[in-house]
Amino acid sequence: MASRGAKPKPAHLRLIDGTRNATRHGSEADLKQVAATADGFGKPQRPKHFKGEAAAAWKRYIEPAGWLDGAREAAAIAFCELWQEFRFAPTSFPASKHGQMRAYMSELGLTDERNRIAKDAEKRDDFFDE
Repeated sequence: MASRGAKPKPAHLRLIDGTRNATRHGSEADLKQVAATADGFGKPQRPKHFKGEAAAAWKRYIEPAGWLDGAREAAAIAFCELWQEFRFAPTSFPASKHGQMRAYMSELGLTDERNRIAKDAEKRDDFFDE
């Protein structure tokens, strides 16, 4: 189900952009500790049984996503399995599963443009890039 409002910002982003509020988010030391414990999960591990489209989806979407940790591994696996099911029979893929796939992509941060690697260094605009 969709929830109203903006998604909560991760603790380490509050430190970076300076939007920490001591009454709401705790001290800066607390936020640094939360950010440090998030790194303890490690990288998500690709399941051994992934073959075909599921393995291709893992390589294309999950491996390049450096912001993902092991806490999101279950969502990544579910997304790749849905992707495989979609690629196998796109015409019989119901709208409810499209919604699930979009929700997993959003949860994994795959739809957020800020997470994408910029390849704009090659393309320069004469008017804007001076």
